[in-house]
Amino acid sequence: MINDSIVEEIRKYRQEHAKRYGHNLRRIAEALRERERQSSRRVINRGPKSVLSNTGS
Repeated sequence: MINDSIVEEIRKYRQEHAKRYGHNLRRIAEALRERERQSSRRVINRGPKSVLSNTGS
């Protein structure tokens, strides 16, 4: 396997971030939502994708 310094850095950050919230996915998601609320950037919610029904040919 090829070592990629960028991938390694991302994995390291992800592990540190998960450890900060006790590897609890709900706490991680809530922290990200809070960060999103505090951001001055506009957030767009595109909603769910529509599913086309099978027309059967």
